[in-house]
Amino acid sequence: MRLDNTAKGVFPIAPTPFTADGQIDMASIDRLTDFYLSCGSTGLTVLGVLGEAPKLDNQEAIDVAVRFIKRARSLPVIVGVSAPGFAAMRTLAKASMDAGAAGVMIAPPNSLRTDDQIVTYYRQAAEAIGADVPFVIQDYPLNFTVVMTPGVIRKIVTDNPSCVMLKHEDWPGLEKISALRKWESSGEMRHISILCGNGGLFLDFETERGADGAMTGYAFPDMLVDTVRLAQSGERDAAHDLFDAHLPLLRYEQQPGVGLSVRKYVLARRGLISSDALRAPGGSLSATAKTEIEYLLARVARTDKRALQRVA
Repeated sequence: MRLDNTAKGVFPIAPTPFTADGQIDMASIDRLTDFYLSCGSTGLTVLGVLGEAPKLDNQEAIDVAVRFIKRARSLPVIVGVSAPGFAAMRTLAKASMDAGAAGVMIAPPNSLRTDDQIVTYYRQAAEAIGADVPFVIQDYPLNFTVVMTPGVIRKIVTDNPSCVMLKHEDWPGLEKISALRKWESSGEMRHISILCGNGGLFLDFETERGADGAMTGYAFPDMLVDTVRLAQSGERDAAHDLFDAHLPLLRYEQQPGVGLSVRKYVLARRGLISSDALRAPGGSLSATAKTEIEYLLARVARTDKRALQRVA
C-alpha cells in the first residue's frame, strides 16, 4: 500500500500521546487510531511537527511509528522522517516502510536559503531513503524559515519521481496552489497530491483552489473529513457553514507555542487520549485558558454537537 499522487481526503496529523509522567501511551495510540479509522480519514500521518518527534529517541520514534502503522491496518500511514542528518532519516524511513508505512514526509532544514540548496537537499534526501520510497514535501516556511517558490516545488517534483505529495502550509499560500495546478493542467508539471496543514485554518478555500484535502492535526478531524467531503461534492455553502462554526476554536488552537497544549486538552476531553501531557520541555494550560476553550467548545456545539461529546 504505497502512497501515490492520487491521495485525497484527510490524513490527520496524530499527536504522540504521553502519560502524565512522560512515558509513551500506547493504549491512547490505539484509541486515536481507531477513531481516525471510524471517522472517515483516508490516511494518517505520524511524527509530524506537532507529534513531538524531537523529544523521542530513535527507538521510541520507531516504536511509535510502528504502533500506529500496525493499528491502522488498511489506512495508509505517512511517517515524518525529518532529521538533522541523512543517516537518522534513512534508519527511520527503512524501519517505517518495513513495518508497512505508505510513505514518508521530509521537511527542509532551516539552514537552506537558496533555490539550488533546496532542490539539491531533496534530491539527496530521496537518494538517502531510496528511490522506491514515496515521499511528501513539507512546505512550512512559518516554522522552518525555508521559502519554497512554486518553481522550486515543480523542480523537486520533476527531479524526483518518488515525490508524490505536497504538504502545503505556506501562509498566505492560496496562489501557490493555483500556480501548481495551472502548471499541471498545461502539462508543465506532473500531477501530485496536495494536502494542506496550518491546523486547517484556510481549508475552506484551499479545497476550492485545487487542494485534495487536509493533512493537519486539529482536534476535530471528523469536522475536517466532513468539510472536505462537502466541498468535493459541490456543497459549498454547507462546507463553509460547518467550517465557520469551528473557526474560532481552530484559530485559538493555532497560537504558536500553546497550540499543541490546546489540541491535546480537547483530544483528552473527547476521550481520545488519556492525558493532555506534553513531554518535557513543554508547557501546560492555565486555568483561564481552559475556561476560554470550554467557552469556545460550547459555542461550536450550537452548530456541531460533537464539540461537547465524548467519543464512545
